[in-house]
Amino acid sequence: MWWRTPWLRQRWLLMGLALLDAGLLVGFYNLLFWNRFGHWAGFTPSVWALIVLWVGASYLLGRYSKPEQGQRDSQRWRLLATVLVALLVLASVVVIFSWGLKVDDPRTFRSFILPLLAATAGLSALAQLWANRRQRRRHHWLLVGDAGEIRILQQELLGDQAAQGLELVYCDGASLHLQRQRIRAGLDGIAVSEAAELDDGLLQELLAIRGKGTAVRSLVVWAEQHLQRVPPELFSSRWLVQAEGFELQPGRWGWRLKRLGDVAVASLLLLLSAPLLALAALAIKLNDGGPVLYGQRRTGIYGEPMQIWKLRSMGVQAEAQGAQWAQRNDPRITWIGAWLRKLRLDELPQLVSVLKGDMSLIGPRPERPELEGELEEAIPHYRVRHWVRPGLSGWAQVCYPYGASVEDSRRKLSYDLYYLRNANLMLDVLILIKTLRLVARGQGAVPRHTSL
Repeated sequence: MWWRTPWLRQRWLLMGLALLDAGLLVGFYNLLFWNRFGHWAGFTPSVWALIVLWVGASYLLGRYSKPEQGQRDSQRWRLLATVLVALLVLASVVVIFSWGLKVDDPRTFRSFILPLLAATAGLSALAQLWANRRQRRRHHWLLVGDAGEIRILQQELLGDQAAQGLELVYCDGASLHLQRQRIRAGLDGIAVSEAAELDDGLLQELLAIRGKGTAVRSLVVWAEQHLQRVPPELFSSRWLVQAEGFELQPGRWGWRLKRLGDVAVASLLLLLSAPLLALAALAIKLNDGGPVLYGQRRTGIYGEPMQIWKLRSMGVQAEAQGAQWAQRNDPRITWIGAWLRKLRLDELPQLVSVLKGDMSLIGPRPERPELEGELEEAIPHYRVRHWVRPGLSGWAQVCYPYGASVEDSRRKLSYDLYYLRNANLMLDVLILIKTLRLVARGQGAVPRHTSL
């Protein structure tokens, strides 16, 4: 099933806000146009330009996204973001069209643009407040697993932004019968691990609970729907052999479609970024006179070694002592390299690897073989991430900061496993959009903490 979309369950409300904003702009534009000129405008280039400006600015300011860990999320900030979007669109219209292009338009500033943006901002802000209240409703779930899984889940969810709206109760299979009163009081659902020991009586009780409308999920499916990732300890090799998904494989139409998209988009990006690459290369050369490109061996699909190239962001002798984890304020990074990393320009030469077929635009990031031995020993099912071509960006990259330790790699694997199980064109487009947002905001290129 190449159309699995559990990520959509977490985003339908926020995506609805974007569609509502587009509808408000179209509706108010046409109402004002009819009031002034006596007929409907329809979908004109001006309408589409307003939609792109409004929705794009809203997305960059986070109006259509859940707050990332450590970010503030209050009604006051959401309202302020809506006002900022309206002001940005107004400034763009005035500066670009009125001052820059000097367009002589009968749709005047006071009688058209201001009321259009004011009405859209007002209703959009009300919708934002309603959506925030809906999202803050706490969901009550009972998680059933063995002692090891419960311990892992408690550690995983401690401080996790995705778990803040969840009211969770943990128990093992043997003590599930003690939760009867809590279950009768009302739950949003029960998530049961495949490792949980349940006798026939408990199974029949779960069937009866499900028949009365309470959701009953496997622990893996629950993690996909609520955490947008799958901790690797939650499933066994047997489950992995039989599980649905994981269908992004050679010979399938999804594989071919993804490859076609990789070639088309990578060619376009390489063409558009050529001037930036030239300027970056000149800056690197002027900085210390060293080589512009830096080659690294990485692990590709099915564990095969490959060579990737990056714009050099570190000093020439940065890894004379061998491969090292990145760290905050890394002294090996040059001043120009810090900017290249912040804007992700150092990764652009890997577009050539995408065209060659060694990489994809979207997929798990390729790791260095020197570090993978340690990771394979410490993290279960680590090699599953080699089932697809490594990517220039991926679900782990847009959901979690730069990896700088074994624990970071384990957390990133949980996102990679989610991607492998649910990969499809819609998810790739979402990752591409989130990547552009991270680049525009200069985020995600710095480790969360210094590795030990």
